[in-house]
Amino acid sequence: MNTSPLPVRIAAHALAGLVLAFLVLPILAVVPASFNHATFIYLPPKAVSWRWYDSFFADKEWMTTLLNSLEVAVLVTLLSVALGTLAALGLERMGRRGRVALAGLFMAPMIVPVIITGVALYRSAIEMERSGTIWAVLLGHTVLALPLVIINVGISLRAVDPNWLRAATGLGAGPWTVFRSITLPNILPGLVGGGVFAFLTSFDEVVVSIFLAGHQGKTLPVKMWEAIRIELTPEAAVAATMMILLAVVLFVAARLATRRKEASR
Repeated sequence: MNTSPLPVRIAAHALAGLVLAFLVLPILAVVPASFNHATFIYLPPKAVSWRWYDSFFADKEWMTTLLNSLEVAVLVTLLSVALGTLAALGLERMGRRGRVALAGLFMAPMIVPVIITGVALYRSAIEMERSGTIWAVLLGHTVLALPLVIINVGISLRAVDPNWLRAATGLGAGPWTVFRSITLPNILPGLVGGGVFAFLTSFDEVVVSIFLAGHQGKTLPVKMWEAIRIELTPEAAVAATMMILLAVVLFVAARLATRRKEASR
């Protein structure tokens, strides 16, 4: 039961709202900017128009990069969820010292500056003769997304009681049956959360993509970066709005899936 005085709670909520507005409102400013009629971005728009949305969807290069980003993000999500789940399961079964050392290795992409990671991946792609291909971008994004999946699945694994697994094994269930019937249903929220973070990490990544993507494998963030360097038009704001909308839809879908799972329990 919350025993804090009402004025304290109101002040806390107001402060939290101000902090949230400070963080979110500058990002959301690109949404009205995408509806400018002029060729330059005005806030607020002097005249509202769908002109740049029509231009964005009619431009072959913008659409190609958008489809490339979606394709890579889906593949990265599938690959990182599969590998991250296996890694999280392996870490859960290791001794404390080995777990700490190996977990530190898996978490390295979150600690090392992304530009250093980009240079290292670029050099590796050159050695493998895959530089400038969409496969190089795929592997590079997977390296960045893998730690997020491991963290989410690892947290979900803590809710799995080892006695459940021992009981199922004692009743004659094989490893796959134990995983499918006990472990998987309980770590599903972690899989969904890790998958959403992996998708958005890939879809939004620009630094590593600049190093690894060629002309054929160019992603939407790289195209946005190139467009801003040449001329800042509302088309870039349209692309940013699409990215924000996709992120919101994925987080809402993940939250609904988690609530449905909790309700089914």
